[in-house]
Amino acid sequence: MAKLLLEHLLVGPLQSNCFIVGDEESGEAVVIDPGGDGDMILNAVARKPWKVIAILNTHAHFDHIAANAAVIKGTGAPLMAPRADSSFMEQAHVSARMYGLEVDASPPPDRLLDDGDSIDLGDEKISVISTPGHTPGGVTFVTSIGIFPGDSIFAGSIGRTDLPGGDYDTLIDSIKARILALDDDTPVYPGHGPGTTVGRERTYNPFLVG
Repeated sequence: MAKLLLEHLLVGPLQSNCFIVGDEESGEAVVIDPGGDGDMILNAVARKPWKVIAILNTHAHFDHIAANAAVIKGTGAPLMAPRADSSFMEQAHVSARMYGLEVDASPPPDRLLDDGDSIDLGDEKISVISTPGHTPGGVTFVTSIGIFPGDSIFAGSIGRTDLPGGDYDTLIDSIKARILALDDDTPVYPGHGPGTTVGRERTYNPFLVG
């Protein structure tokens, strides 16, 4: 089994979690949700003996894709994003203006991701599971060191569903059917806030208990 290393960065004006997952043996890495501060992300990559082979978006809100363009330019890596969020991606920089923010538009994805897809990282396959509700196409990336659900679930909370394309019942169903189906000791690295585990959220998350 490949040994994966994890680097966590807080990026952008909304302090989103960006993760760099690197395979120690192959030197390959993926960047998950580059939501801003492209130079910071590229500097973090440069400090490691890593070659970025993919940029992965869990969903297409601007605070998770704002540095897509910068990281693509700096690494040459292909962009992979959920198929059902592709239309949101085209307008994400416009949505940022509602918050008084100017961010770079994202290039279109090189690969559109669907439920059941996988991404090779060294000898490991990163699995893609569909977890819509926060957005129509939100996905969770499953690795041997934990899952990366974007804004589907947080420590003690869940993602917003009052934004365009959000749906509360769909999100709850996604979490219960796809995320809570995983082992309790599975680490969860959400799009904002601290990490947690599947078991902790199953037991204590007020949106999921009962």
